[in-house]
Amino acid sequence: MSDCIFCKIAMQEIPAKVVYEDEHILAFHDIQPAAPSHVLVIPKEHIPSMAQLEEHHKVLIGHIHLAIQDIAVKLGIHETGYRIVNNCGDQCGQTVHHLHFHLLGGRHMQWPPG
Repeated sequence: MSDCIFCKIAMQEIPAKVVYEDEHILAFHDIQPAAPSHVLVIPKEHIPSMAQLEEHHKVLIGHIHLAIQDIAVKLGIHETGYRIVNNCGDQCGQTVHHLHFHLLGGRHMQWPPG
């Protein structure tokens, strides 16, 4: 989508501090971090949210979660723990309507989160 900021980042039209990339996904540091380690993991395919996932996206979602393991190791947060957050819809805090996962770590997390 031409007006989606995450699509523009995936197409390298907008710079980002990339920590992981392959042909299906991109992971980059959040510009407004909520934790010492805060990375956004996005599919390169534009999918507005979890609510728009289809059967054929199963492999992509699994791939994202396995990549998150590797990213956590790279960031040095794999042993102390990390949180994966996905907001689905405006009422739940989704501000960019492109499926994305927040990978947060490097500090003690509270519960409930919001």
